[in-house]
Amino acid sequence: MSNLGYTLMTEQSGPRELVGYAVDAERVGFDFAVSSDHYSPWLTEQGHAPYAWTLLGAVAQATERMGLMTYVTCPTLRYHPAVVAQKSATLQLLAEGRFTLGLGSGENLNEHVVGAGWPTIGVRQRMLAEAVEVIRALHTGDLVDYHGEHFEVDSARVWDVPDEGVELAIAVSGERSITELAPLADHLVAVAPEAEILETWNATPGAPQIGAGARAIGQIPVCWAPSAEDATAYAHEQFRWFAGGWQVNADLPTPYGFSGATQFVRPEDVAAQIPCGPDLDAIVEAVGAYWEAGFTDVALVQVGDRWQQQFLDEVAAPLLDKLRAAAP
Repeated sequence: MSNLGYTLMTEQSGPRELVGYAVDAERVGFDFAVSSDHYSPWLTEQGHAPYAWTLLGAVAQATERMGLMTYVTCPTLRYHPAVVAQKSATLQLLAEGRFTLGLGSGENLNEHVVGAGWPTIGVRQRMLAEAVEVIRALHTGDLVDYHGEHFEVDSARVWDVPDEGVELAIAVSGERSITELAPLADHLVAVAPEAEILETWNATPGAPQIGAGARAIGQIPVCWAPSAEDATAYAHEQFRWFAGGWQVNADLPTPYGFSGATQFVRPEDVAAQIPCGPDLDAIVEAVGAYWEAGFTDVALVQVGDRWQQQFLDEVAAPLLDKLRAAAP
């Protein structure tokens, strides 16, 4: 059966609210929680972007059972991989083994802020592969010198490392990224319920096998609200950035760019991609595409902050029951 997760979406809620949502998500029965790791919201209407690592440290102390994960951290531009190695080791200690480090090649929206430019996708993937090598080396607790094409590490050591290590989940999409990155990962992250992604991953030499210890972790937005009309209007306000797909989403640099790029996206266009309204069966059907594709884990994003508490208090528990009843 799929593990069901809750998304702490830093773009749409403040840090104190997110910690409270995490506590409630554990209370109602979610198996794990993932946090976005952004410097900026996608749209100005979302209005938030607290620091994911401070948030997750607080969540680790406020919860006891749920797995925790970044979904996902880019360890190549805004953060140096040596810093990611240190903070992920610390978080694993605070979470007592519940943390998985989700990694990806990033989005221009968040990474351009340090003035390092925005590389092409091929370069970003090679940078990510090098970053993983650095993180793995530092998680041994040994003294590390590293001289790569993109990163230098000079006499670095992470002094507080967890005995169980930190498992790495890496975001992939096409064949090129899977071939290069799957052998470096413990788990797969993907944002589309495509069986071909998992099949290509499992066919890649050296890749940990999905279904034999490795997880395939997906994510899906839903917009529960008391009425379909309210949900559709709110999803359009908060989540129309989603309509362009990740090939577009990775490259736009600012919320204003996303606003311009989505000015002709209609509410009905958003509702065609995101289940909107009080119909839990429609949400179950949408989530089902992930386990039908072979995913082991699916994290839900309840769109926006407006009905977030009501979703957790009144909707999440019966929704989880329905999802678990329908899952293989």
